[in-house]
Amino acid sequence: MKKNNLFRALLISATFALQATAALAVNPDEVLSDPKLEKRAREISAELRCMVCQNESIDDSNADLARDLRILVRERLTKGDTDGQVIDFVVDRYGEFVLLKPRFNAQTALLWGFPVIILLIGGGALLVAFRRAARCWHSPTAPSESEKAELSRLLDGK
Repeated sequence: MKKNNLFRALLISATFALQATAALAVNPDEVLSDPKLEKRAREISAELRCMVCQNESIDDSNADLARDLRILVRERLTKGDTDGQVIDFVVDRYGEFVLLKPRFNAQTALLWGFPVIILLIGGGALLVAFRRAARCWHSPTAPSESEKAELSRLLDGK
């Protein structure tokens, strides 16, 4: 019973600790005074990849480059840029790789279409395999003459 309670306490503590690390990524000196602008900045930052951490957004990362990008996003928003203009500005500087969710275009069409292609090929292969298996099970062939002779010999006991 005590081990179970200790495990629960550790699990709850770990959950809160992990949630707190994401909140600490944005430093208090980076936060904008306008809540609407800050919300937009956080949404944009969540879409941009940290170039140091690779699989983390700049909103979640503690890297210096991520901090610089968060400040850049906030500066562009305070100058009056739209969300799209801010994202385009960062993409122009760092390339499409900076986007956590790549845009659909000619260069990324294979990336977006590959899962669909694999599913179609796999589904087609399964369909062919099931049809072949069904044909084998549902259409028994008649025994050949040599098989009939062998059966007769075995049944007659000769």
